[in-house]
Amino acid sequence: MSVSIKSAHEIELMRESCRRLSIVHKELEEAIRPGISTLDIDRLGEKLIRSLGGIPNFLHYNGYPASICVSVNDEVVHGIPSKHRILQEGDIVSLDAGLIYKGFHSDAARTHAVGKVSPEAQKLMDVTKQSFFEGIKYAKAGYHLNEIGAAIGDYAESFGYGVVEELCGHGIGRNLHEDPEIPNFRQKRRGIKLVPGMTLAVEPMINMGRKDVYWKDDDWTVATEDGQYSAHYENTILITDGEPEILTLYRE
Repeated sequence: MSVSIKSAHEIELMRESCRRLSIVHKELEEAIRPGISTLDIDRLGEKLIRSLGGIPNFLHYNGYPASICVSVNDEVVHGIPSKHRILQEGDIVSLDAGLIYKGFHSDAARTHAVGKVSPEAQKLMDVTKQSFFEGIKYAKAGYHLNEIGAAIGDYAESFGYGVVEELCGHGIGRNLHEDPEIPNFRQKRRGIKLVPGMTLAVEPMINMGRKDVYWKDDDWTVATEDGQYSAHYENTILITDGEPEILTLYRE
């Protein structure tokens, strides 16, 4: 395993890539409403990324056909946008997006309510988001990588939710996916020791029901086996000597 430690200059470029992505996510959130198609979201997302001087890093990545992964309800991740998939009142929709700025990648995901959703759906989204913050309490120099995932998984499972095990977070920098892999559940090993300058994409994927998932016929879209809702929350973070810096959080 080769985990890249970013220089001060590289960290500045990562910050800027992530800042621009946070604007994309903010604009997309404001566009979510019943009646919009998932393709509309993708087209808006690509337009925003390019208008900010970025390149969509998901577009054509391993053959993925869109700039924004748009996953609805029981879809966990990697949903392919379609003009035929229209968001309905009560849906939840996960948007996973990233961009490249001056050679450096950013990556973040948010799950949004479409109109008014059930209390159960809202709770799933809230717990998924909070599980990220529970995890990064351990994203500090001197802690071990797998302490992050253990905290995420323990928190989500305490609500009876299923934590997806087939997919995980990852390092990020000059490449979208770098070492190390970051599972969202407890491991037998502690993992590598965290050091300042590491940049990581931490991304809990939490199911309302069981943890089990399957890949749809398009070979991209991952969905829950039991058909229950799933939520996704991700940020690119920087390991420092103190608290982690969340690079993709929107700031006014």
